[in-house]
Order: sequence, then C-alpha cells, then structure tokens
Amino acid sequence: MEQKLYTPQGFKALQDELDYLINVKVEENKKEISKARAYGDLSENSEYDAAKQEQAVIHARIDELREMIVNAKVIDESQIDESRISVGSVVVLFNVERNREFTYHIVGSYETDPANGKISDSSPIGAALLGAREGEEVTVEGARVQHLRILSVSRAKEN
Repeated sequence: MEQKLYTPQGFKALQDELDYLINVKVEENKKEISKARAYGDLSENSEYDAAKQEQAVIHARIDELREMIVNAKVIDESQIDESRISVGSVVVLFNVERNREFTYHIVGSYETDPANGKISDSSPIGAALLGAREGEEVTVEGARVQHLRILSVSRAKEN
C-alpha cells in the first residue's frame, strides 16, 4: 500500500475509529456470539451466523485501519506555506460559469466527504487548485470546463 496524505484531523479520525472498534465493537460482538451460542445447535442458528459474520467485518476493518495508519503521512502544518493551496487548506472559490461561490476543504483521498465540502487533493478540482494562491484563477478540465477564481485560502481549524 502506498503512503497517503492525511490532515491531522483525518489521521486522528482513523485512530479514533480503530480504538472504538477494538475497545467497544469487538467486546459487543463477543457478547453477541456468546448469547447466540447459548441458543443451542450452531448449524441452524442464524443469530450465531450473523454475529460471526459481523466479527469478520469488524476484524477486516481493524486490519484495514491498521494498514492505513502504518502507511499514513500526516501533513505537518508548521511546514506549509499557508498562502498556497495544499492538503488541509480551506478555499473559497467563485465559479465563473455558474456565478456561484463555493467553499471546499482540501483533504487526503481517504478523508473525502463531498456532502460536507471535503474534496480530495487528487480530485479534478483539488488537483487543479494545489499550489495556487488567493486571487488566481484556475481551469478545471472535466466533463465541462470550469473557471474558478480563488477568493481566499486559509487553514482548517482543529475540531
């Protein structure tokens, strides 16, 4: 697995999810398995099958999170030129074609959440914005060409 960029907040979210799965979900699942075992014949016990299936899903996600954490590269906020757009930047844009203003938070590819304005640094818009400064205009090539004027660049605040 290649190294992936994370904001400090995104990396903490990975660690928090791993901690929750290990310390809460695994224990809850163990209880579900024990309870289902008590119902008797395991060959026809759907509760037991469901609990074992959930156990496999939980452990697969734990393995995936551990791999992601090992291969994570966390952005060092102190080393960033805050006047240029990079992972962790919050950018206010004006879309010339649509005559609308948008705000995006540029994040690593595993942190994307478009519904909440978090777009990946490797998305067409994110990639076009990287390295640009306030006042510049960038062109995003895609299904339709977009001209975006950068109104402001700031760093995301810690939650």
